[in-house]
Amino acid sequence: QVQLVESGEGLVQAGGSLRLSCAASGSRFSINNMGWYRQAPGKQRELVATITSGGSTNYADSVKGRFAISRDNAKNTVYLQMNSLKPEDTAVYYCNADVLWLGAPRGGFWGQGTQVTVSS
Repeated sequence: QVQLVESGEGLVQAGGSLRLSCAASGSRFSINNMGWYRQAPGKQRELVATITSGGSTNYADSVKGRFAISRDNAKNTVYLQMNSLKPEDTAVYYCNADVLWLGAPRGGFWGQGTQVTVSS
Protein backbone atom coordinates (compact mmCIF):
# COMPACT_ATOMS: atom_id res chain seq x y z
CA GLN A 1 0.00 0.00 0.00
CA VAL A 2 0.91 3.67 -0.23
CA GLN A 3 1.10 5.63 2.98
CA LEU A 4 1.38 9.35 3.62
CA VAL A 5 2.99 10.22 6.93
CA GLU A 6 2.83 13.77 8.22
CA SER A 7 5.05 15.50 10.73
CA GLY A 8 5.53 18.98 12.14
CA GLU A 9 2.47 19.59 14.30
CA GLY A 10 2.77 22.19 16.98
CA LEU A 11 1.46 25.08 19.01
CA VAL A 12 2.62 28.48 17.81
CA GLN A 13 1.94 32.04 18.88
CA ALA A 14 0.37 34.43 16.41
CA GLY A 15 2.98 35.75 14.01
CA GLY A 16 5.11 32.65 14.32
CA SER A 17 6.10 30.02 11.79
CA LEU A 18 5.79 26.29 11.39
CA ARG A 19 6.69 23.78 8.69
CA LEU A 20 4.72 20.64 7.95
CA SER A 21 6.07 17.66 6.05
CA CYS A 22 4.32 14.76 4.37
CA ALA A 23 6.26 11.80 3.01
CA ALA A 24 4.84 9.07 0.82
CA SER A 25 6.14 5.54 1.17
CA GLY A 26 5.41 2.22 -0.44
CA SER A 27 6.30 0.51 -3.67
CA ARG A 28 5.39 0.67 -7.34
CA PHE A 29 3.88 4.11 -7.12
CA SER A 30 4.35 7.58 -8.47
CA ILE A 31 2.75 10.90 -7.58
CA ASN A 32 1.36 13.67 -9.70
CA ASN A 33 -0.30 16.52 -7.79
CA MET A 34 0.10 16.99 -4.06
CA GLY A 35 -1.64 19.35 -1.72
CA TRP A 36 -2.53 20.46 1.76
CA TYR A 37 -6.01 20.78 3.21
CA ARG A 38 -7.20 21.84 6.62
CA GLN A 39 -10.27 21.40 8.75
CA ALA A 40 -11.14 23.66 11.65
CA PRO A 41 -13.60 22.55 14.35
CA GLY A 42 -17.16 22.65 13.06
CA LYS A 43 -16.10 23.54 9.53
CA GLN A 44 -15.70 21.77 6.22
CA ARG A 45 -12.31 20.65 5.04
CA GLU A 46 -10.83 23.29 2.76
CA LEU A 47 -8.02 23.45 0.25
CA VAL A 48 -4.93 25.32 1.41
CA ALA A 49 -2.37 24.82 -1.35
CA THR A 50 -1.50 22.52 -4.22
CA ILE A 51 1.62 21.76 -6.19
CA THR A 52 2.10 19.83 -9.41
CA SER A 53 4.92 17.44 -10.16
CA GLY A 54 6.58 20.25 -12.10
CA GLY A 55 6.38 22.71 -9.22
CA SER A 56 3.42 24.86 -10.23
CA THR A 57 1.60 26.10 -7.11
CA ASN A 58 -1.80 27.39 -6.16
CA TYR A 59 -3.01 28.86 -2.86
CA ALA A 60 -6.22 29.69 -1.11
CA ASP A 61 -6.74 33.44 -0.85
CA SER A 62 -6.62 33.24 2.93
CA VAL A 63 -3.00 32.05 2.95
CA LYS A 64 -1.48 33.79 -0.06
CA GLY A 65 1.70 35.60 0.83
CA ARG A 66 2.05 33.71 4.11
CA PHE A 67 2.24 30.02 3.20
CA ALA A 68 4.50 28.27 0.72
CA ILE A 69 4.12 24.74 -0.60
CA SER A 70 7.09 22.85 -2.00
CA ARG A 71 8.09 19.29 -2.80
CA ASP A 72 11.08 17.03 -3.12
CA ASN A 73 10.27 14.50 -5.80
CA ALA A 74 13.28 12.33 -4.99
CA LYS A 75 11.93 11.91 -1.46
CA ASN A 76 8.24 11.84 -2.41
CA THR A 77 7.72 14.56 0.15
CA VAL A 78 5.61 17.71 0.19
CA TYR A 79 6.13 20.59 2.59
CA LEU A 80 4.02 23.46 3.82
CA GLN A 81 5.91 26.44 5.21
CA MET A 82 3.55 28.57 7.27
CA ASN A 83 4.60 32.08 8.22
CA SER A 84 2.81 34.96 9.93
CA LEU A 85 0.39 32.50 11.47
CA LYS A 86 -2.97 33.73 12.68
CA PRO A 87 -5.40 32.18 15.18
CA GLU A 88 -7.78 31.47 12.29
CA ASP A 89 -5.14 29.14 10.84
CA THR A 90 -5.81 26.75 13.72
CA ALA A 91 -6.95 23.45 12.24
CA VAL A 92 -6.02 19.88 11.52
CA TYR A 93 -3.92 19.87 8.38
CA TYR A 94 -4.02 16.96 5.94
CA CYS A 95 -1.73 16.25 3.03
CA ASN A 96 -3.06 14.67 -0.12
CA ALA A 97 -1.36 12.98 -3.04
CA ASP A 98 -2.67 12.01 -6.46
CA VAL A 99 -1.20 8.53 -6.67
CA LEU A 100 -0.44 6.21 -9.55
CA TRP A 101 -0.09 2.72 -8.11
CA LEU A 102 0.93 -0.27 -10.18
CA GLY A 103 0.85 2.02 -13.17
CA ALA A 104 -2.78 3.05 -12.80
CA PRO A 105 -4.53 6.07 -11.24
CA ARG A 106 -5.61 5.38 -7.67
CA GLY A 107 -7.00 8.75 -6.72
CA GLY A 108 -6.22 10.82 -3.69
CA PHE A 109 -4.42 9.40 -0.69
CA TRP A 110 -4.56 11.21 2.63
CA GLY A 111 -2.14 11.73 5.46
CA GLN A 112 -3.20 11.11 9.03
CA GLY A 113 -3.66 14.78 9.87
CA THR A 114 -1.59 17.04 12.07
CA GLN A 115 -2.84 19.59 14.57
CA VAL A 116 -1.74 23.18 14.17
CA THR A 117 -2.78 25.53 16.95
CA VAL A 118 -2.09 29.25 16.80
CA SER A 119 -2.59 31.18 20.01
CA SER A 120 -3.40 34.86 20.18
